[in-house]
Amino acid sequence: MSTQAATAAARRSKITPERETELYEAVIELLREGGYDAVTMEGVASRTKCGKATLYRQWGTKAQLVTAALDKRRCAFFTGIDTGTLAGDLREAARLAGSRRDRDAELMEAVSQAYTQHPDLREALRETVINPEVAALDEMLRRAVERGEIDVDNPAIGFVAPCFLGMLRIERLFEERFADAATMRVFVDSVLLPALRVAV
Repeated sequence: MSTQAATAAARRSKITPERETELYEAVIELLREGGYDAVTMEGVASRTKCGKATLYRQWGTKAQLVTAALDKRRCAFFTGIDTGTLAGDLREAARLAGSRRDRDAELMEAVSQAYTQHPDLREALRETVINPEVAALDEMLRRAVERGEIDVDNPAIGFVAPCFLGMLRIERLFEERFADAATMRVFVDSVLLPALRVAV
């Protein structure tokens, strides 16, 4: 654990888990109601009868508070997947992503515009929410290289995580085109695996 993370954890230890959950739920409600700009320390404090100073002491910034709330709520899609083959791993990732995306998609859309406009939010989300998923996908590919399923110099390797996560984000913009729940499995079988030269 980094010094910064340890310090933050020590500060938050004064808040009970139940109280922390209440604060996070208030953040989520505000995000759903009006997006990132609707979340303020004052608004969260008012909804939860919590002192604004307490919020700043525990999380430091709005970006850190929002990121913590999103991280607490999200489901890890890809961590822990290991079926023994790359095709199996990516298909399981597709299944999980397809079954869970509606739960997180609305909230991620609520912060998507702010993500590009607020560097502090972008950094916090990358560290807490995005990078662990990218690392899990990269680990699937690393194991596949070790097993000899794909060549280490295959240029498609570097595009797997961005394409996979990009599909989860872009699908909602093309609902009529990608309305079927099996979309992510088709994407894996018809795009990713052929690019990696893995038999479908």
